[in-house]
Amino acid sequence: MTDPCKPVGSLTTRVLAMNSDTNPAGDIFGGWVLSQMDIAAGICAGKRAQSRVVTVALDSMSFIRPVKVGDILGVYTEVVETGRTSMVINVEAWVRRDRIGNREKVTKGKFKFVALDENGKSKPLPDESELPSYVFDV
Repeated sequence: MTDPCKPVGSLTTRVLAMNSDTNPAGDIFGGWVLSQMDIAAGICAGKRAQSRVVTVALDSMSFIRPVKVGDILGVYTEVVETGRTSMVINVEAWVRRDRIGNREKVTKGKFKFVALDENGKSKPLPDESELPSYVFDV
């Protein structure tokens, strides 16, 4: 059982939410949060694929709480499924309110990526036994 007060996966990126990222209501724009999640998922997928990757689907997305100016957004990722050329990355976005406050989950989603070769064509994922040890570092 996972702890609802603790992120699932590895911290992949961290960024400060700024005034320039707000929507008309004064909260951080959901598209900005989504792009931060896609960046982190792409880092995770590229590490697993050991190659270039491309986002091919966003299987689910839930906005749980708003992100506010001054929050530190931490994005956590975990590979939860692999196919021949594709993988699904679970992504959770958490914030530290006002840069020092309590940690809260604000968004979660599942992103699907495909590994690409040097010509931009899909390629098989390497077997886990072929991966360098740093891929599994938490």
